[in-house]
Amino acid sequence: MNTLDILNTSIKAALNAGKAILDIYYSGDFDVQIKSDNSPLTKADRLSHQIIDNILSETKLPILSEEGSDIGFESRKDWKKFWMIDPIDGTKEFIKRNNEFTVNIALIENNKPTLGVVYAPAIGELYFAEENLGAFKVENILDFETFEDSKKIDLTQSNLPDKYTIVVSRSHMNNLTQKFVEGKEKYFGEIVTKSYGSSLKICKVAERSAHCYPRFGPTMEWDTAAAHCIAIFAGCTFTNAYSQKPIAYNKENLLNPYFVVESH
Repeated sequence: MNTLDILNTSIKAALNAGKAILDIYYSGDFDVQIKSDNSPLTKADRLSHQIIDNILSETKLPILSEEGSDIGFESRKDWKKFWMIDPIDGTKEFIKRNNEFTVNIALIENNKPTLGVVYAPAIGELYFAEENLGAFKVENILDFETFEDSKKIDLTQSNLPDKYTIVVSRSHMNNLTQKFVEGKEKYFGEIVTKSYGSSLKICKVAERSAHCYPRFGPTMEWDTAAAHCIAIFAGCTFTNAYSQKPIAYNKENLLNPYFVVESH
């Protein structure tokens, strides 16, 4: 498969999964279970995983999914190129029915995301990026199927708000984040904060609806990989909150460090 084929396959997987998720979302029959880490799992998560796994298997690349995360480091440590997916990022938002959940699909090469697709089916927004093509958003998802469709907008052409705007987590606001916001106030004066769920927070920075997103709380690699790709190929930075070094993927421990995403 060439680059466009791989991107279009990942877009197809996200859109098909999104359709199935919405069927369950509007039915109200979630079948919520609680996983060992105390996080919720619905039948929409499981169905999304199956659909994405089936479609991405056409690429013959390994797949690491939140719903298949028991693959040990010894089995994946030599993977140079593989898919990392989160069938539903923001399952809590899904259960709350606030529409702010996403399907995340990323291609990881040599520990870096080189392709990413984030689809928010309930609000009809699709973001995607590839290192040689750039980063894009599709606002009107009707009839959009492939990269070649004309309905996409180039994220690097967007303009930042006049007032310094920080995106914060709808479900995970804490003291460290509040201190970060207060630090920005010393430099920029009045700060605007906006709350979102799931990987939409990173995408809002990528599209320049906000200047930055600080995350001082736990996230896993599959939570961020796809949106990370979109952010960096939209011209943003995505770095460790303390060392300012890039975030790496396929670590032995799949927990991310605290990070900050900034648009410039």
